[in-house]
Amino acid sequence: MSSSIQEQDYTQKFSLSLWRRILNHTPQYKPMLVWLMVCMGISAVIDVAFPMMTRYAIDHFIAEKTTEGLPGFIALYALLTLTQVVTIYCFLYLGGKIETGVCYEMRCQGFRKLQELPFSYYDKMPVGYLMSRLTSDSVRLSETVGWSLLDLSWGVVYLILSIAAMLSVDVRLTLLVLLVVPPLGAVSWFFQQRILKAHRGVRKINSQITGSFNEGIMGAKTTKTLVREKENLKEFEALTENMRSTSVRAASLSALYLPIVVSLGSIATAIALWQTGNMALAGALKLGTVMLFINYTVQFFDPIRGIAGTFSEMQSAQAAAERVVSLLETEPGIKDTEEVIERFGDSFHPKKENWPDIRGDIVFDHVDFQYQDGEKVLEDFNLRVRAGETVALVGPTGAGKSTVVNLVCRFYEPTKGEILIDGVDYRERSQLWLQSNLGYVLQEPHLFSGTVMDNIRYSRLDATDEEVMEAARLVSADTFIQRLDKGYQTEVGEGGSRLSTGEKQLISFARALLASPAIFVLDEATSSVDTHTEQVIQQAIEKVLAGRTSFIIAHRLSTVRNADRILVIDGGKIAESGTHQELMSKKGAYWRLYTTQFREEKEQELLGGKENI
Repeated sequence: MSSSIQEQDYTQKFSLSLWRRILNHTPQYKPMLVWLMVCMGISAVIDVAFPMMTRYAIDHFIAEKTTEGLPGFIALYALLTLTQVVTIYCFLYLGGKIETGVCYEMRCQGFRKLQELPFSYYDKMPVGYLMSRLTSDSVRLSETVGWSLLDLSWGVVYLILSIAAMLSVDVRLTLLVLLVVPPLGAVSWFFQQRILKAHRGVRKINSQITGSFNEGIMGAKTTKTLVREKENLKEFEALTENMRSTSVRAASLSALYLPIVVSLGSIATAIALWQTGNMALAGALKLGTVMLFINYTVQFFDPIRGIAGTFSEMQSAQAAAERVVSLLETEPGIKDTEEVIERFGDSFHPKKENWPDIRGDIVFDHVDFQYQDGEKVLEDFNLRVRAGETVALVGPTGAGKSTVVNLVCRFYEPTKGEILIDGVDYRERSQLWLQSNLGYVLQEPHLFSGTVMDNIRYSRLDATDEEVMEAARLVSADTFIQRLDKGYQTEVGEGGSRLSTGEKQLISFARALLASPAIFVLDEATSSVDTHTEQVIQQAIEKVLAGRTSFIIAHRLSTVRNADRILVIDGGKIAESGTHQELMSKKGAYWRLYTTQFREEKEQELLGGKENI
């Protein structure tokens, strides 16, 4: 269950530019953030004003024993209190809206990005890692944007105004209080790097745990048949133990950081109490002024503690932010040029009125291909497939058969050479143009949760019920569908779990046929079914491929005998080419493959017959 694929490590220091990039991805919430900060600024001003009001009340009403101006004082105090209530309501409303909105946007943009990224991205990125980015990381990020920035803006405004107020009372006392700021800065610098590193580790391991959950659920049947429960549990326990120790370290650093800040604040408060007390006893300060200074000193370190906590939270959130942004800003390895998008549109805004029809004439012109890890698969590969021709690809595992059809579908692109469709390099057309004209049937077809009708209609959502049923009849799927409890309205279960492999395969044929594609690809479409189902599917293939350019990758050579041309692929090159009869008469590589497979099948039939006697 453990994965050898590792995520990208993030090592840069705390970065405000990262948070600006997050806001650039959610520009509609920038005005709300501005208003949120305005509300917090007003709240901070009022918080600074209250000690001033207390000072005036003590020095004027209590010390002088008078009620002159009391009604106006009460009215002003009530107005400040009411304003504070309104600002608190506003920032709670705005903060909540920003939190949920940013999370929504991050997930929508992330899901859209996943639709745009090519197959090569999924080759190296486990599903669990992606799920973690769009779930827990997005939530963590949105909480920080909605609330941590709110606390930060209030704390900064309050600190500036309270320092100004204290300086207006007594410069020397203010400087004494501020003596703790340099050591506070040094402590913050020391801890911030370690806290950020620890939280990055937590987020990374969290992705691995999510991936392990995904593998455990998807591979439950394999786990049971191989009796791997105990070993899988040990691996998972090791992963969660690593998560626990890394989380404890991150929490310990944060827990140690905050008490140090509190202690430094307490020292400053003690200095203020000592100095103002002595000055009051000497008659140098009035009682109201003493209370004012003590209130400011005590409250001065509340925002510092808040900023310290916010800073710690943002350290954790930056680890999540880096991972979300890395997904949103991933550049697809395969993308259309600006000129192509301008003319033909993109995956979400197609300009179908400019799309040319596809006849299906396909040419590989001196094509090389190698994967990103450097493994070369095709070298100087040349092939011409005429429109409407059915070409079968056979050969040993790893010979390059799937690579050829993946290049045709533009799931990958040549590293050298050109692939022409109807005489034009397909990179001069949009990906959606090509892939909208593809019918692809996999060895293990994927069905979505929903009904049989829904799954067939998935390739063309505007198809009528009659069109769906006609596609099913054409591929001989209608027979078994009618036997289901609710016919076309039968739920197929997650991934089609309530249907057999052959039934899922026939539905996938109907789904592909409904889209009326010009190019068909069958990738080992009959290798996982029994002989009877293979015959049914073979009949469906003959109906589906009629008049369409088709590529068949087959392990069972009996399924390719009727192909217009059979290519034996070996080592990324075409070793033999011809019809079934031509290749059999040559008695070369194809003849050896066919006769060996035929002999094995006959032996299995004989053995099966003996067991039944």
